[in-house]
Amino acid sequence: MTAPQSLSHETINSWADDDNGPVALHLRQELLPVEGKGGVIFPPTYADIGYNIDTLADGTKVATIDSVGSQANRMEPIFKHPPYDALVPQIEIAYGNERTVSILDAGHRLGDALIRCVAKDDASGFDLRAAAHEAFDVFQRTNDAAAIAKLAPTSLVFGVWDSRDTQAKLPRIVQSVIRAWDVEVLQRSAQYNPPLDYSALDVFGEEEKAKQEGDPKSPLAKRGFVHVPAAGALGGIVAHGPIQRDVTVNLVALRRLNGENAQALRRYVLGLSLIAATDPLDPFLRQGCLIVPDPERRAEWSLVERTGTRSAVALGASTAREFALAAAKAFGVGANRRLTFSKERAVEDSKKDKKAKSKNQDKVSETA
Repeated sequence: MTAPQSLSHETINSWADDDNGPVALHLRQELLPVEGKGGVIFPPTYADIGYNIDTLADGTKVATIDSVGSQANRMEPIFKHPPYDALVPQIEIAYGNERTVSILDAGHRLGDALIRCVAKDDASGFDLRAAAHEAFDVFQRTNDAAAIAKLAPTSLVFGVWDSRDTQAKLPRIVQSVIRAWDVEVLQRSAQYNPPLDYSALDVFGEEEKAKQEGDPKSPLAKRGFVHVPAAGALGGIVAHGPIQRDVTVNLVALRRLNGENAQALRRYVLGLSLIAATDPLDPFLRQGCLIVPDPERRAEWSLVERTGTRSAVALGASTAREFALAAAKAFGVGANRRLTFSKERAVEDSKKDKKAKSKNQDKVSETA
């Protein structure tokens, strides 16, 4: 690969503007546990399967260390804090005892149930639920994503599916995933010893102690009153191959976004995408998984052409920030808002599926 080419705003603009331009930006970054190569790391655990480990045809085992969805959820909140908070609308929903939640923390973004449970603002007349529905509906009918960008532009960056209303679906422009190659699964065991012999203090009898001790599901074990062994639990993995983070910016999906000012919209979303893609990885993924870039293996961004040709580009956080600031100014960032959770709307929305099922059952009965 040739030496990285320097980037001007004109060059980056062409990625958003030229329909025959490159298809993607890609970064492959090798990571290491803080303990060094061969250190034990803990992948996420999933119900029923434990670690998500695939076995390839040659027997190589590949473990998911952080999924696409999880990586997106780690990236998105960077837009809540300086210097990136000025690039997107800051919409907070107040609930409970003066607590608030940002829509940047909503897992389904603009399609989240939370959006449908926000009260209309009496002072301004703004209704987030109605505005989101209209934005998705306009996109469905005309492929115009500008209204979505004014409300929740990160929904365009990380993808959104309004699965419980309009069914509008937009693909991710930024995708990141971390995998470990050639892994072995370890086990761990532990033993809990209570600080006192509670049976000797007549809290319960010796017979009850003998009956429940050693059974982690027994009432006394659950409350921490008796000895409990824990054997054969998942103990992390050792990666004999690389731990790789792959980040892709899909420029084809970006250029499919349309709107009243499609050029400014695409450049704005590209700027946000570059911010998300170049921001340094938070190394603490979960307990037992603290990983950092491998300093001996320098990662480079590649620009991938339609022919498959790859060329190195000097894309970094400072370049992304400068471009994003200019693009946001040209497009015009949507308004910041502080809104209120509505219990009534939440109750109403929570019953919609039941009503739909009831109507369907009535139709079946009528035709039976």
